[in-house]
Amino acid sequence: MKRFLILMTAGLVLLLILSLMLGDYPFSPGQMLDALLQRGDPARRLILWQIRLPRTLLALIVGAGLGASGAALQGYLRNPLADPGIVGISASAGLGAVMALYFGLTALSFWALPAAAMTGAGLAAAVLMILARGRTSITSVILGGVALSSLSVALTALLMNLSPNPWALSEIAYWLMGSVADRSFAELGFAAPLILGGIAVLMLSAPALNALGLGEEAAHSMGVSLRRTGQWVVLGTLLCVGAGVAVAGAIGFIGLVAPHLVRPLFAARPGALILPSALTGAILLLGADMLARALSGPGTPLYLGVTTALLGAPFFLFLVIRQRRAFA
Repeated sequence: MKRFLILMTAGLVLLLILSLMLGDYPFSPGQMLDALLQRGDPARRLILWQIRLPRTLLALIVGAGLGASGAALQGYLRNPLADPGIVGISASAGLGAVMALYFGLTALSFWALPAAAMTGAGLAAAVLMILARGRTSITSVILGGVALSSLSVALTALLMNLSPNPWALSEIAYWLMGSVADRSFAELGFAAPLILGGIAVLMLSAPALNALGLGEEAAHSMGVSLRRTGQWVVLGTLLCVGAGVAVAGAIGFIGLVAPHLVRPLFAARPGALILPSALTGAILLLGADMLARALSGPGTPLYLGVTTALLGAPFFLFLVIRQRRAFA
């Protein structure tokens, strides 16, 4: 596992360097290093520090949070098709952000949108924590999450339908498509501590998830509390997904795909998937953002959420077909 994590980290660093070098205004390695050290061409320093570096780091941290939360949820729900969207936290965070846009709260303060998104995610997490009690907590979390997600999506559609003008509607629609473009260190400073804290919380649940992989009865006999484990997983997912949605909008499929790419190496230990899935999620989201940047034309940006959906949906269909054959 250590060798694998070292290789993943090296790949992540390489992708980070490429992300900083490539773009409409490409840098050589030397020019990138000079810009990082605040030397050389002022225009290059501005591009790197104000545009590329915040965008790159935000893609890494958001992708890590989505990958880790996806691995934890798949282990807790014991469903390889689960992802952060299934428990309703993503949709509820999106609803909170859309409400801030709809009512014009973003004009009052920069922090209005992320605060509203985290509030929506927090309310959803509170409901799920109440449901995550007793021996039926796993079923309760799944059903409660589906209900919350459906309600949040419906309310989001209602607000879009009632938007007072086309500009408000387009602002909501573009935000929902997800992006890390034009983000600053302010968004990074808001999201990074919350997401890193969420990953730490999910890591604390890893031993319980490993025990749960043996079955509920076996986990109970080992002293594992399903209620407490569910609450830790929901709390970690709240921090990771809520903060990610708050600064980058709705980005799907990373939490579903990342754990599957590393699962063959840790098949018997769901808890051991969390950290590798975080690294994989970071690589996937940064790679998807680089692809979106490469395919975007002048005045027609390809949004990150659209890119991940185009890549993730076929993968999800493949998983469904494989799951169907396994039970045939």
